[in-house]
Amino acid sequence: MESTQTSAQTLAGRTALVTGAAGGIGRECARALAGAGAKVYVVDLAAEAARAVADEIGGTAYVVDLSDPDAVEQLPADADIVVNNAGLQHVAPVHEFPPERFALIQRVMVEAPFRILRRTLPHMYQRGWGRVVNLSSVHGLRASPFKAAYVTAKHGLEGLSKVVALEGAAYGVTSNCVNPGYVRTPLVERQIADQALAHGIPAADVVEQVMLERSAIKRLIEPAEVAQAVLWLCSPAAGYVTGTSLTMDGGWTAR
Repeated sequence: MESTQTSAQTLAGRTALVTGAAGGIGRECARALAGAGAKVYVVDLAAEAARAVADEIGGTAYVVDLSDPDAVEQLPADADIVVNNAGLQHVAPVHEFPPERFALIQRVMVEAPFRILRRTLPHMYQRGWGRVVNLSSVHGLRASPFKAAYVTAKHGLEGLSKVVALEGAAYGVTSNCVNPGYVRTPLVERQIADQALAHGIPAADVVEQVMLERSAIKRLIEPAEVAQAVLWLCSPAAGYVTGTSLTMDGGWTAR
């Protein structure tokens, strides 16, 4: 009981903005941050689901299309914690990749985080404290075929995160990436059929032969596990951790 109470007070008085917070990793991050005492802005395009999460945790829902720069500029600027989590995927070889889809993924996964941080960093600097956690991926560190837009976006997010770490250090702001392998989310589940088609194998074989082939730990990561890593990076214990990429890839990058 004592540890739970301590955890619940860790982020009391802080305000967190989490994108893609209506489901999967984002929802678990919103829950974890709220459980630690933070007020949470639940940002997502899925209106009903975002409002349900906000109601559950006592947060505030913002229904926003992150591919629309004008809409992103309307988000609150008073967040002490920003978790850039929203993302999407498209699987196709480069020579068949739709350019408009490539551009959309960059807008949502690189430009939107930049715009959000451009708005929120002045508030963090003024308060002398801030936490930026960017949900990257093992694909921010390694490439895979058929994912040109996603790999490009995650590598871009890694660069943005490091620049913010260097600029924010003097103001008490840390910036880090969390880099999971395949997480048990709807985004990953939707990839199975696409991967089966791209690799020419049955859908039943995709998880074992494609998704987990390079991981030493042969299971998908649970969203709540990722959320706990995000929560730790926002805690006082991680105050000296910045500009880094926390891998949760089951040993993928150890090879």
